[in-house]
Amino acid sequence: MAKVILTEAQPDSSCGIAGFVDVETTGFSPVTDEVVELAICLFEFKRATGQITQIIENYVGLREPKKSIPPAATRVHGLKTADVKGKKLDYGIIESMIHRAEFLVAHNAPFDYGFVSRLFKICQEKPWLCSMRGIGWYQKGYPSMGLQNLLKCHGIKPEKAHRAGHDVEAAIKLLSLSPHGNTYFLELLHKLPRR
Repeated sequence: MAKVILTEAQPDSSCGIAGFVDVETTGFSPVTDEVVELAICLFEFKRATGQITQIIENYVGLREPKKSIPPAATRVHGLKTADVKGKKLDYGIIESMIHRAEFLVAHNAPFDYGFVSRLFKICQEKPWLCSMRGIGWYQKGYPSMGLQNLLKCHGIKPEKAHRAGHDVEAAIKLLSLSPHGNTYFLELLHKLPRR
């Protein structure tokens, strides 16, 4: 009887995996404010074209902060202290997803990085790309780099604006578009530090 040797499938080197991250917080300072909602989505893309080919995994979780959510923050994302009471992020899932991503993307990455890197040190080991500043939105004729404005200009309507999960989903749709030739994501890929 012939012996069968099983081998693992070799990963497709023409494709990569990235993670898009978004947070909702109690305020603007990563030192004094806290995350109340975190979303991360792993997606596969073609390195040569920037085409986003599939969503691999999604995670959205709420987190109870040490202090109450201020009314000013609630006016932005709609989350109240009662909505997050007793809620905790699944650190194991999030860390595993961050580990699998070659790099992370966020719209206004310095803001998200400031909060996420305090909770997950592994973020400090990954390159971060900013879909707000890493794409020439103004040069393309858009009046604003803000995510909600860009989504509106492209006819993308998130189920709920300023909620982490919906914003991540909508932002990935935005990056997959190519109204000016190449995908927006390909332009962003060119900002990735060379190894």
